[in-house]
Amino acid sequence: MHQVLVIVHQDTSNPGRIGQVLQHQGKHLDVRCPAIGDALPQTLDAYDGVVVFGGPMSANDDQTLPFIRNELDWIETVALPSDRPYLGICLGAQLLARVLGARVAPHPQDVREIGYFPITITPDGQDDFGRSALHVFQWHGEGFEIPANSVRLASGGTFPNQAFRHGDRAYGLQFHPEITREMIDLWTTKAADQLQLAGAQPRHLQFQYHDCYGGAIATWLEEFLDTWLDSADCSAAA
Repeated sequence: MHQVLVIVHQDTSNPGRIGQVLQHQGKHLDVRCPAIGDALPQTLDAYDGVVVFGGPMSANDDQTLPFIRNELDWIETVALPSDRPYLGICLGAQLLARVLGARVAPHPQDVREIGYFPITITPDGQDDFGRSALHVFQWHGEGFEIPANSVRLASGGTFPNQAFRHGDRAYGLQFHPEITREMIDLWTTKAADQLQLAGAQPRHLQFQYHDCYGGAIATWLEEFLDTWLDSADCSAAA
Protein backbone atom coordinates (compact mmCIF):
# COMPACT_ATOMS: atom_id res chain seq x y z
CA MET A 1 0.00 0.00 0.00
CA HIS A 2 1.27 3.45 -0.92
CA GLN A 3 1.00 5.62 2.16
CA VAL A 4 2.17 9.00 3.43
CA LEU A 5 2.96 9.71 7.07
CA VAL A 6 1.04 12.79 8.26
CA ILE A 7 2.13 14.45 11.49
CA VAL A 8 -0.30 16.89 13.12
CA HIS A 9 -0.10 18.76 16.41
CA GLN A 10 -3.68 18.90 17.71
CA ASP A 11 -6.29 16.18 17.92
CA THR A 12 -8.63 18.42 15.91
CA SER A 13 -6.09 19.07 13.12
CA ASN A 14 -7.07 18.47 9.52
CA PRO A 15 -4.66 17.84 6.61
CA GLY A 16 -7.11 19.78 4.46
CA ARG A 17 -6.44 20.13 0.76
CA ILE A 18 -3.08 18.37 1.02
CA GLY A 19 -4.80 15.31 2.45
CA GLN A 20 -7.49 15.49 -0.24
CA VAL A 21 -4.94 15.64 -3.05
CA LEU A 22 -2.84 12.80 -1.66
CA GLN A 23 -5.88 10.58 -1.25
CA HIS A 24 -7.01 11.44 -4.78
CA GLN A 25 -3.56 10.30 -5.92
CA GLY A 26 -4.20 6.94 -4.27
CA LYS A 27 -2.21 7.46 -1.07
CA HIS A 28 -3.29 6.20 2.33
CA LEU A 29 -2.75 8.74 5.11
CA ASP A 30 -1.21 7.45 8.34
CA VAL A 31 -2.03 10.34 10.68
CA ARG A 32 -0.04 10.65 13.92
CA CYS A 33 -0.32 13.32 16.62
CA PRO A 34 2.72 13.22 18.94
CA ALA A 35 1.17 15.97 21.08
CA ILE A 36 -1.40 13.48 22.39
CA GLY A 37 1.02 10.58 22.71
CA ASP A 38 1.12 9.00 19.24
CA ALA A 39 4.46 7.32 18.53
CA LEU A 40 6.44 8.09 15.40
CA PRO A 41 7.78 5.22 13.29
CA GLN A 42 11.45 4.36 13.66
CA THR A 43 11.80 3.84 9.92
CA LEU A 44 10.09 5.33 6.87
CA ASP A 45 10.57 2.23 4.73
CA ALA A 46 6.79 1.74 4.56
CA TYR A 47 6.08 5.32 3.47
CA ASP A 48 6.31 7.29 0.23
CA GLY A 49 6.88 10.53 2.14
CA VAL A 50 6.07 12.53 5.26
CA VAL A 51 4.14 15.78 5.77
CA VAL A 52 4.57 17.66 9.06
CA PHE A 53 1.84 20.25 9.59
CA GLY A 54 1.56 23.35 11.75
CA GLY A 55 0.27 24.05 15.23
CA PRO A 56 -0.01 26.80 17.85
CA MET A 57 3.21 25.78 19.61
CA SER A 58 6.73 26.94 18.71
CA ALA A 59 9.62 24.98 17.25
CA ASN A 60 11.58 26.48 20.18
CA ASP A 61 9.35 24.82 22.80
CA ASP A 62 11.56 21.75 23.11
CA GLN A 63 12.45 22.64 26.72
CA THR A 64 8.80 22.72 27.83
CA LEU A 65 7.03 20.36 25.40
CA PRO A 66 8.68 16.94 25.25
CA PHE A 67 6.97 16.02 21.98
CA ILE A 68 8.64 18.98 20.25
CA ARG A 69 12.04 17.71 21.42
CA ASN A 70 11.10 14.24 20.21
CA GLU A 71 10.04 15.54 16.79
CA LEU A 72 13.26 17.49 16.35
CA ASP A 73 15.26 14.37 17.19
CA TRP A 74 13.06 12.22 14.92
CA ILE A 75 13.49 14.54 11.95
CA GLU A 76 17.26 14.50 12.44
CA THR A 77 17.71 10.77 13.02
CA VAL A 78 14.86 9.19 11.03
CA ALA A 79 13.20 11.49 8.51
CA LEU A 80 16.20 13.14 6.87
CA PRO A 81 18.49 10.06 6.79
CA SER A 82 15.67 8.06 5.17
CA ASP A 83 15.88 10.29 2.08
CA ARG A 84 12.10 10.07 1.78
CA PRO A 85 10.33 13.24 0.58
CA TYR A 86 9.69 15.58 3.53
CA LEU A 87 7.23 18.47 3.44
CA GLY A 88 7.05 20.83 6.41
CA ILE A 89 4.14 23.26 6.68
CA CYS A 90 4.57 26.29 8.99
CA LEU A 91 5.65 24.63 12.27
CA GLY A 92 6.80 21.62 10.24
CA ALA A 93 9.06 23.91 8.21
CA GLN A 94 10.36 25.63 11.33
CA LEU A 95 11.19 22.27 12.93
CA LEU A 96 13.11 21.30 9.79
CA ALA A 97 14.95 24.63 9.82
CA ARG A 98 15.97 24.16 13.47
CA VAL A 99 17.22 20.63 12.83
CA LEU A 100 19.36 22.03 10.02
CA GLY A 101 20.87 24.64 12.35
CA ALA A 102 18.81 27.70 11.39
CA ARG A 103 17.16 30.17 13.76
CA VAL A 104 13.40 30.34 14.30
CA ALA A 105 12.13 33.53 15.94
CA PRO A 106 9.23 36.01 16.12
CA HIS A 107 9.15 39.06 13.89
CA PRO A 108 11.28 41.81 15.49
CA GLN A 109 8.22 44.10 15.66
CA ASP A 110 6.00 41.24 16.89
CA VAL A 111 3.97 41.35 13.67
CA ARG A 112 1.97 38.32 12.52
CA GLU A 113 0.97 37.11 9.10
CA ILE A 114 -2.63 35.92 9.33
CA GLY A 115 -4.62 35.79 6.12
CA TYR A 116 -3.65 35.89 2.45
CA PHE A 117 -0.38 37.57 1.49
CA PRO A 118 1.72 37.64 -1.69
CA ILE A 119 4.99 35.78 -1.98
CA THR A 120 7.64 36.27 -4.64
CA ILE A 121 9.25 33.26 -6.28
CA THR A 122 13.04 33.30 -6.41
CA PRO A 123 14.90 32.13 -9.53
CA ASP A 124 15.73 28.91 -7.66
CA GLY A 125 12.06 28.35 -6.89
CA GLN A 126 10.65 28.60 -10.39
CA ASP A 127 10.76 24.86 -11.05
CA ASP A 128 8.67 24.27 -7.91
CA PHE A 129 6.36 27.30 -7.98
CA GLY A 130 6.42 28.75 -11.49
CA ARG A 131 7.47 32.30 -12.29
CA SER A 132 4.48 34.30 -11.08
CA ALA A 133 3.95 35.62 -7.57
CA LEU A 134 1.36 33.73 -5.54
CA HIS A 135 -1.06 34.83 -2.83
CA VAL A 136 -0.93 32.24 -0.05
CA PHE A 137 -2.66 31.71 3.27
CA GLN A 138 -0.58 32.41 6.37
CA TRP A 139 -1.10 31.96 10.10
CA HIS A 140 2.08 32.46 12.10
CA GLY A 141 4.01 34.78 14.38
CA GLU A 142 7.45 33.24 13.93
CA GLY A 143 9.65 32.73 10.90
CA PHE A 144 12.74 30.76 9.96
CA GLU A 145 16.14 31.61 8.59
CA ILE A 146 17.27 29.67 5.55
CA PRO A 147 19.52 26.82 6.74
CA ALA A 148 23.04 26.41 5.45
CA ASN A 149 23.27 24.37 2.24
CA SER A 150 19.57 24.99 1.58
CA VAL A 151 17.96 27.03 -1.18
CA ARG A 152 15.42 29.82 -0.71
CA LEU A 153 12.49 29.26 -3.05
CA ALA A 154 10.13 32.10 -2.14
CA SER A 155 10.27 35.37 -0.23
CA GLY A 156 7.74 37.69 1.38
CA GLY A 157 7.40 41.20 2.71
CA THR A 158 6.86 40.80 6.44
CA PHE A 159 8.68 37.47 6.78
CA PRO A 160 11.36 37.35 4.08
CA ASN A 161 11.77 33.55 4.04
CA GLN A 162 8.69 31.75 2.79
CA ALA A 163 9.96 28.48 1.33
CA PHE A 164 13.18 26.52 1.11
CA ARG A 165 14.49 23.22 -0.15
CA HIS A 166 17.20 21.13 1.47
CA GLY A 167 18.71 18.57 -0.88
CA ASP A 168 16.30 17.28 -3.50
CA ARG A 169 13.34 16.16 -1.38
CA ALA A 170 13.04 18.13 1.87
CA TYR A 171 10.86 21.24 1.64
CA GLY A 172 9.81 23.83 4.19
CA LEU A 173 6.84 26.13 3.49
CA GLN A 174 5.98 28.96 5.86
CA PHE A 175 2.45 29.20 4.45
CA HIS A 176 -0.58 26.87 4.45
CA PRO A 177 -1.47 25.47 1.02
CA GLU A 178 -3.71 22.92 2.74
CA ILE A 179 -6.23 25.59 3.78
CA THR A 180 -9.88 25.24 2.80
CA ARG A 181 -12.79 27.59 3.30
CA GLU A 182 -14.06 25.34 6.11
CA MET A 183 -10.67 25.50 7.84
CA ILE A 184 -10.61 29.31 7.63
CA ASP A 185 -14.03 29.32 9.28
CA LEU A 186 -12.78 27.03 12.06
CA TRP A 187 -9.48 28.83 12.68
CA THR A 188 -10.96 32.32 12.69
CA THR A 189 -13.69 31.13 15.08
CA LYS A 190 -11.55 29.16 17.54
CA ALA A 191 -8.71 31.70 17.52
CA ALA A 192 -10.72 34.87 16.99
CA ASP A 193 -8.49 36.69 19.48
CA GLN A 194 -5.57 36.32 17.05
CA LEU A 195 -7.38 38.53 14.55
CA GLN A 196 -6.78 41.53 16.84
CA LEU A 197 -2.99 41.21 16.54
CA ALA A 198 -0.82 43.37 14.32
CA GLY A 199 -0.61 41.90 10.84
CA ALA A 200 -3.86 39.93 10.96
CA GLN A 201 -6.49 40.38 8.28
CA PRO A 202 -10.14 40.57 9.33
CA ARG A 203 -12.17 37.41 8.91
CA HIS A 204 -14.30 38.65 6.00
CA LEU A 205 -11.21 39.53 3.95
CA GLN A 206 -9.75 36.07 4.49
CA PHE A 207 -12.85 34.52 2.93
CA GLN A 208 -12.83 37.07 0.12
CA TYR A 209 -9.18 36.44 -0.69
CA HIS A 210 -9.65 32.69 -0.48
CA ASP A 211 -12.30 32.95 -3.18
CA CYS A 212 -9.86 34.97 -5.29
CA TYR A 213 -6.64 33.02 -4.76
CA GLY A 214 -7.56 29.56 -3.47
CA GLY A 215 -8.09 28.11 -6.95
CA ALA A 216 -4.59 28.99 -8.13
CA ILE A 217 -3.06 27.43 -5.01
CA ALA A 218 -5.14 24.27 -5.51
CA THR A 219 -3.87 23.92 -9.08
CA TRP A 220 -0.26 24.48 -8.01
CA LEU A 221 -0.57 22.08 -5.07
CA GLU A 222 -1.68 19.13 -7.20
CA GLU A 223 1.31 19.52 -9.52
CA PHE A 224 3.74 20.12 -6.66
CA LEU A 225 2.70 17.11 -4.59
CA ASP A 226 2.81 14.85 -7.63
CA THR A 227 6.36 15.96 -8.47
CA TRP A 228 7.43 15.88 -4.80
CA LEU A 229 6.45 12.24 -4.39
CA ASP A 230 7.75 11.29 -7.84
CA SER A 231 11.23 12.32 -6.69
CA ALA A 232 11.33 9.24 -4.45
CA ASP A 233 9.90 6.95 -7.12
CA CYS A 234 12.49 8.12 -9.64
CA SER A 235 15.29 7.55 -7.12
CA ALA A 236 14.10 4.04 -6.34
CA ALA A 237 13.97 3.18 -10.04
CA ALA A 238 17.43 4.57 -10.78
